[in-house]
Amino acid sequence: MTLGLIAINVAAFFLWEPITGSLLEQQVFFVCEGAIPQELSSFRTIPVLAQECQGGKSVLISLFTSMFLHGGFLHLAGNMLYLWVFGNNVEDRMGPIPFLVFYLAAGAVAAYAQVLPDPDSLTPLVGASGAIAGALGAYLVIFPHARVLTLVPIFFFLQLIELPAILVLGFWFVLQALQGVGSLQAETGVAWFAHIGGFMFGAAIALLFYRRRPPQPSYHY
Repeated sequence: MTLGLIAINVAAFFLWEPITGSLLEQQVFFVCEGAIPQELSSFRTIPVLAQECQGGKSVLISLFTSMFLHGGFLHLAGNMLYLWVFGNNVEDRMGPIPFLVFYLAAGAVAAYAQVLPDPDSLTPLVGASGAIAGALGAYLVIFPHARVLTLVPIFFFLQLIELPAILVLGFWFVLQALQGVGSLQAETGVAWFAHIGGFMFGAAIALLFYRRRPPQPSYHY
């Protein structure tokens, strides 16, 4: 399922998005297929925006199509790397179909987490990072002591070091939280609260259903 999600994201970028079109075509595409916070908060489309979309627009459909769109190749590549590294292990624990449901649910929760600080925003939300953040949160809970090969700057050099997942992903979450607080003062163009919301959702689901428990003692009668 993880490979399938990566394939869909890559196919959507190269075969669906107007990456070779004009800037106006790209903006209209993201308005039509991305998730608009004001539409998500009101549960209805904005007529002046929807009229630009052929065949109209559905708020519910755009909530999910937005998870498979990306603003550029680096955006796509970074997200797919994280999905490949962490998603396949979470899928192994959950199973393919539950993981797909979990992934889509994490993406939806992440989108609404981004709506909370600015429900009237007209900036389209696009990208798989909210759903992938859900996988990161679940990974942290399920495999806290797994070793993650991480690129770490040491003085003027970059060094590959194996670090515990709880340290790597914990630092990642703290960084997202700090950036999210900073974005309340100035627009950054990054959906920090989607990352925070997706991560917390994934961690909560893993705590409820997938946390490793110590084996129960066996008794012989």
